[in-house]
Amino acid sequence: VDCAVSAWGPWSECDVECGTGMMTRSRTVEKQPENGGKHCPSLIQKRGCQGSRCPHNPRSAIKETAMLLPVTLSSSRHANETNDIRRNLRLRYPKDPAQGKEYCVQFEILKASKACRKEANFSSLREGERVCVKCETQALRKDLGYRCAGHGVEDRATRWTALSASHCHGKWIRLDAGSSVHDASCPTCKKGPDYIFV
Repeated sequence: VDCAVSAWGPWSECDVECGTGMMTRSRTVEKQPENGGKHCPSLIQKRGCQGSRCPHNPRSAIKETAMLLPVTLSSSRHANETNDIRRNLRLRYPKDPAQGKEYCVQFEILKASKACRKEANFSSLREGERVCVKCETQALRKDLGYRCAGHGVEDRATRWTALSASHCHGKWIRLDAGSSVHDASCPTCKKGPDYIFV
């Protein structure tokens, strides 16, 4: 007589509140093997998970550097979604928050390297200019509490760098408090976003 086991139980909660952790699920032996029957299979399964209940820590956000791309490249991010493993992973874990957590942040440029002027895509990154940056679903970081890395801290200077123009970088200050409202239509940006977070 072969071993018989129950169906898998539900997955446990992630074993950490914030960051990389582990989920487990188990099943039980319903009938022990007899007379040389098949041994029992594994009774415990594990899989990785990301704890998303991270404290909003402005101190860590001050140290982050925003990575930017022109908003014109936004559509290319969506071009291959069905073959993108990250999208497939999002679909596999339906407990993840629904799509639509996108938001925009408005910044004033405090400092910009001269290299930015030579780059057509980044020429608006000049001292005194205001720019709007969109945090798209693909850039949301679960380990940061579903926000984009480098989205800034109000009234504090933080760093940014242009991803496709390595010598274009600088500092900016986050302007609007309203951007913390997750609204994909970006009401804080009258003419729409200029850049996207990566």
